[in-house]
Amino acid sequence: MTAELLVDSFGRRINDLRISVTDRCNFRCQYCMPAEGLAWIDRNGILTYEEIERLVGIFGAIGIEDVRLTGGEPLVRRDLPELIKRLKNLGMIRDLALTTNGYLLERHAEALADAGLDRINVSLDSLERDRFFRLTRRDALPQVLTGLEAIMKQSGINSVKVNAVAIRGFTEVELPRFCELAKTTGCQVRFIEFMPLDGDRSWDPSQVLSGAELRLLIEDTHPLVELEREPSATARVFRFTEGGGEIGFISPVTEPFCSDCNRLRLTADGKLRTCLFSLNETDLLEPLREGMDDAGVEALIRKAVHGKELRHRINESDFRQPERTMSAIGG
Repeated sequence: MTAELLVDSFGRRINDLRISVTDRCNFRCQYCMPAEGLAWIDRNGILTYEEIERLVGIFGAIGIEDVRLTGGEPLVRRDLPELIKRLKNLGMIRDLALTTNGYLLERHAEALADAGLDRINVSLDSLERDRFFRLTRRDALPQVLTGLEAIMKQSGINSVKVNAVAIRGFTEVELPRFCELAKTTGCQVRFIEFMPLDGDRSWDPSQVLSGAELRLLIEDTHPLVELEREPSATARVFRFTEGGGEIGFISPVTEPFCSDCNRLRLTADGKLRTCLFSLNETDLLEPLREGMDDAGVEALIRKAVHGKELRHRINESDFRQPERTMSAIGG
C-alpha cells in the first residue's frame, strides 16, 4: 500500500527537504552572524548520521524527493561524504544537493562526487579579495575559487550554482565580475535578496537590492531572455542573449514565491520548520531518542505540515524575525 503524499492545508505538495547537518561555520558573514560567532549547539544535541538517515527514510516514504544538505557550513562536519552515500543508498531521493561556502571544497570535491552528490551550490558574495574579506570576515576567496574549480571538474555533479546575497551599496559593483563568471564557466550565478535572518538583527528593508533592480543593471550591458520557470522553483532564471551562461534572481522579499512553496527544513538539532521564517518548530530528535517508531514520527511530520504557513509575512506590519539566524536554521 502506497503512503499518502505530504500535502499542506493549502493544497501544496511538499517534496523538498533542507537538512542542516551543523550550525557551525568557519565564516562570519555579516548578513548571517556576529563577528564573534554564536553559541553553538552542544555536539550531543546534533542529529547523528544514523538519525538523519532514518528520518530521510521516513520523509522519503511519504513523498520527499529532493534533499539538500546545509549548515552552518556542512563541510566542517566530519565524514560528510559518508552521509551522502548513505542517503543515496536509500534509493528514495531523486536529487541530493549540497550548499557550501566552498572553503573546504577542494579537498572534498572528488569524495562528494564519488558518494553520489547530484548538485551543489557555492555561496560566493564577492569576486574581489578585499571585499570578500569585508563581508565574510575571512581572507578566503582564493580557496573558495579553487574549490569551485575543483567541483566543476567532477563529472558526476549535474549542476554547479553560485549564490550571492544581494546587498544595496555592496553588490552593484560586483555585477560585471559575476556576469563574466557565468559566461565563462557555465555556472549559473544567482542573486538572493537580503533577508531578515542576520545574527546582528540589523536588517533593514533599505538594504534589499531587489532582483528587478539587479536585472535592469545587468541588462545595461548584457541583454537577458527569461527561461521557463520550473514548478516550485525559487529563482527566475535568464540566459545571456549574446552567448552562454545563466543568471538567476531569488526574490523572497520583493516577489515572494510562497504560493507554491514545497519545502521543509530540518535543523541540526532535529527541529522541523515548515517555513524559513517559522516562529514554531516541531521536535523530531527527542521522540527519536525516546524510541518513537516510524509511524509516530510520520504523524508528527504530517501534523507540522498541516500547519505550514501560507506566507512569510516579511512585508507585513506584524512580521517577527525568528529567534534562529540563517546559520542555525539551514539555508
